[in-house]
Amino acid sequence: MPKELSPIETAKFVAAKQATQYVQSGMKVGLGTGSTAEWLVRCLGEMVRDQGLQIKGVPTSVRTAKLARDLGIDIITLDDAKWLDLTIDGTDEYDDKLHLIKGGGGAHLREKVVASASDRMIVIADATKQVATLGAFPLPVEVLPFGMRTTRTLIEETLIGADVLGREVTQRMQGDAPFVTDEGNFILDLHLNRIGNPRDLAIVLNQIPGVVENGLFIDICDVVIVGHGNGRVEVRDITNDTRDVVQFDVQDDTNLFDSVSD
Repeated sequence: MPKELSPIETAKFVAAKQATQYVQSGMKVGLGTGSTAEWLVRCLGEMVRDQGLQIKGVPTSVRTAKLARDLGIDIITLDDAKWLDLTIDGTDEYDDKLHLIKGGGGAHLREKVVASASDRMIVIADATKQVATLGAFPLPVEVLPFGMRTTRTLIEETLIGADVLGREVTQRMQGDAPFVTDEGNFILDLHLNRIGNPRDLAIVLNQIPGVVENGLFIDICDVVIVGHGNGRVEVRDITNDTRDVVQFDVQDDTNLFDSVSD
């Protein structure tokens, strides 16, 4: 029986479905992490199964790798791939310049490495992810466990001179224990409310000893695909300066809805 999707899940699905138009057999594709990227992996898995699509996927997290394997997608490492044709991933926020905040799922380190090793990065999102100014979503910063308290203090001192509205720093937790990334590191979430100069902030944060990587993606995203609950999809290509609109009849895709686990 087809599973009913909420408007927000429908938006994620149609954005992911549209992104598959960029994928061709023979490509090496970075596979993002998160709820929207999961839709993308499911769509690609359906194409592998039903259409004979042949791709090599480079996952950005352990959980994405497991899902892709379960769906029959051939998985390789980034070292084996060397370079990718494109990466498709979600985002927590994006602005008009297609600057992003990522890392809500704790995978922004691998996501940035994989996206930076790709000819193109395509972001898929629902309409709630667009903002006038980055910063409402807490900025994740992956840090080494060694000296974490010292690193946190250095970050807090750095924020005093930054163009931000808030300066609260919290450690991400998973239940009663610290959240641990796939690389064995911790995450500090920076509650900044507004980031006046994302480029400068990204640079100064990564200069702090103990910081592994921050969740600001600057000049990495090339295309954003935004889905809406009624099946409408907006595609913006910043490289070619184009904007297109596609309308999906979501009732035609109930076969894929069935594959979503409860």
